[in-house]
Amino acid sequence: MTPHQENLIKESFGMVAPIADQAATIFYARLFELDPSLQRLFRGDMKEQGKKSMAMLGYLVASLGRIDEIVPAVRSLGVRHAGYGVRDEHYGTVGAALLSTLEKALGAGFTADVRTAWMAALETLASTMQEAAKAEA
Repeated sequence: MTPHQENLIKESFGMVAPIADQAATIFYARLFELDPSLQRLFRGDMKEQGKKSMAMLGYLVASLGRIDEIVPAVRSLGVRHAGYGVRDEHYGTVGAALLSTLEKALGAGFTADVRTAWMAALETLASTMQEAAKAEA
């Protein structure tokens, strides 16, 4: 990921952060639309889940450029998610739901460059989480 892509992610997330609750609602609605079977993985209060997800995403976005510092947290996240029943194929669905959410939230601000930047970040995040889950299995 290039410094320009990091900036695009930070700027675009900065526009979504003020509507984090609404974005989380859009995200989970799209996620469950794409794969209704994923609903079984979420047993708690979805509003609280949305707050946690947006907070984690905010932390990850703020940490771009210091990726080595957050790898342990991302790996731990992957291990925890595997324990919840998350499988490799779910990562693509989550990525698609997040991209769809960003597109909806940002409107014309969701340019091809912004999409490409987010896709690069999501690939790095997913592969790190998946590797950690496999190492723990």
